[in-house]
Amino acid sequence: MMSLLLLLTYLTLVSCSSRSSWCETGCDCRGELRFSICSRAGFTQLPERIPSITELLDLSDNNLTFILPQSFSNNRKLRVLLLQNNNISVVHDGAFSYMEFLQKLDLSWNSISVLTEGFTVGLSLLRELQLAHNQLLILDRRCFLHLDALQRLNLSANSIRSVQVRSFASMSSLRQLHLQDNQLTALHSGIFSMLRSLEVLDLAGNHISQTETGVFKPLTSMTLLNLAGNQLSRIDFKSFLSIHTYSTHILLEGNPWHCDCDLQRVFRKLRSIHRLFLDDYHNLSCRTPPVLRHYRLMDVDAELCVAETVTVLIITITVLITVLAAMVMGERKRKKKKKGLHWTKMFILKCIIMH
Repeated sequence: MMSLLLLLTYLTLVSCSSRSSWCETGCDCRGELRFSICSRAGFTQLPERIPSITELLDLSDNNLTFILPQSFSNNRKLRVLLLQNNNISVVHDGAFSYMEFLQKLDLSWNSISVLTEGFTVGLSLLRELQLAHNQLLILDRRCFLHLDALQRLNLSANSIRSVQVRSFASMSSLRQLHLQDNQLTALHSGIFSMLRSLEVLDLAGNHISQTETGVFKPLTSMTLLNLAGNQLSRIDFKSFLSIHTYSTHILLEGNPWHCDCDLQRVFRKLRSIHRLFLDDYHNLSCRTPPVLRHYRLMDVDAELCVAETVTVLIITITVLITVLAAMVMGERKRKKKKKGLHWTKMFILKCIIMH
C-alpha cells in the first residue's frame, strides 16, 4: 500500500515537472483533453510554449494587439481558437495559414477595422467566424476569400456602412449571417449573391430605409429575415415577392412606418402569400402621419384605404360642384348677354322708325 502511494506521488511530480516544461506560465495545458487555456493571463504577445497536440486554444481576455504571419505554425492541429476580448487591431496576411483543421475562430470584442485579402488564407475548413464588436467599416469581395466551408459568420455590432457586391460570393455553404447593429442604409442587388444555403439573415438595428428589387432573390434557403429596428417607412412588395423559399419568417418591428393606403395594400398582399410569415405584424406601429403616430398598423389598416377613398370622393365632388357652378355662371352670362343684345336691337329699330 505504501509503495503504491509513493508511486502515485512520483508520477504526479513527474507529470507536473514535465508539464511545466512544455506549457507556458499562465496557461493550463491539459494534454489528455488537448486543451490549452491561457485566458486572463495578461499576455501582450502570443505564448510560445503551447503543446503541438492542442486542439482548443483559449487566449481570450488578454492584451494582445496584433497577430503576425504564421503565428500558429506550431499548432497546426488546432480546431478551436479563441481570441476574443483582446486589443487586436491588426491581423497580418497569412496569420492563420496552415491551419487546415481549424473549425472555429473567435476574434470578437477587438479593434479590427480592416480585413485584408490574406486574412483568410489557410482557413479553407473554417465553419464559424466570430468578428462581432470590432470596428469594421466596409466589406468587399476580398475580405472573405477561401472560406468555402464557412457556415456561421457574425459581423454584428461593428460600424459597417457599406457591403459591396459579391462580398460573400465565396461562401456557398454559409447558413447564418449576422449583420445586426451596424450602419447599413440600403440593400443593393448582388450583395447576397451565391448565398444559396443561407437560412438566417439578421439585419436588425441598422439604418436601412430601402431595399432594391431582387436583393433577396438569391437566398433560396432563407427561413428567417430580420429587418427589425431599421428606418423602413415603406416596403417594396416585389423585393419580398422575389423570396422563393418554402417558408420564410420576416421580422419588421421597430421601423417608422408611414401608414397610408399604399402600405396597407402591400401588407395585405404579403400576408396573402402562404410561404411568407410576418411574425410581428401585430406589433408594427405608425410613425407618420402625425394623426396616426403610435397607432398599431393592424388597428387602422382597414380604415387607411377608406379614408383615402373618402378624400378622393370629397375632392371629386368639390371639382364637380366647381365645374357645375362655372357652367351655371356661364349660362347666366350668356343669357344676360343675349338679353342685352335684344334690347339694343329694339332701341335701334325704334330710333329708325322715329326718323
